[in-house]
Amino acid sequence: MEDGSEGQTLQGVRKAFKIVRHIKETGPTTVTGLADALDLPKSTAHIHLKTMAEAGYLYKDDGTYRLSLHFLSHGTVVRREFEIYQVAKGEINSLAEETGEVASIGVEEGGKRVLLYKSEGGDAVYDNSHTGEFTEMHWTSLGKALLAHMPRERVEAIVDEHGLPRATEHTLTEPEALYDELERIREQGYALEDEEHWENIRAVSVPVLSEQGIIGAISLSGPKARFSDSLIEERILDPLYDKANVIELRLKHY
Repeated sequence: MEDGSEGQTLQGVRKAFKIVRHIKETGPTTVTGLADALDLPKSTAHIHLKTMAEAGYLYKDDGTYRLSLHFLSHGTVVRREFEIYQVAKGEINSLAEETGEVASIGVEEGGKRVLLYKSEGGDAVYDNSHTGEFTEMHWTSLGKALLAHMPRERVEAIVDEHGLPRATEHTLTEPEALYDELERIREQGYALEDEEHWENIRAVSVPVLSEQGIIGAISLSGPKARFSDSLIEERILDPLYDKANVIELRLKHY
């Protein structure tokens, strides 16, 4: 009897998180909309939405349900647990201000790149990425900088689990091409993203390392028309390296 109850509880939890993911990805929903989208009976959809709203994790407004601001509260608390966020936030703000571009911090969790924090300078072009965003590692310069400094077996495990799905026509989708790219990143010291996640956006990332290995990565991104190879060499790399060094030193004594 206990086993059956546990199974039912787990299914209920899975369904609740499936609903959360659906609303996050598609926006506010109704009972009918959720039932149609997830192939649920309307009565089941109604029970789940009503229960989650009563618990405070959905907000109901005129028959429509959206995620509540409890998720913002939880995300803020979780982010504070990362030492790199505590140490690097000020440096990222400074980097964005100095360059005028979008500066970001990325970490890996569950084989995905997580955008831990971003700051937009005066000339920044919005790139659709938001704080807390999970993406495939190989789509972004942050993710590739992280992969390049992981053990080969960890990289292969991530590729085996998540594959190499395509985001744009420029995305690397073959394992050997990715491994060659990671070798280049290790040799040159930085990772380049060239329209692999968003069209017309380029980004450059460098790793943040400790004696134990890779902690995270920081990046600058902007429009491809502005982020030429020459500009990257002349204006982007040195500030990135400088901030990464400062962050590494501060983490060492945190």
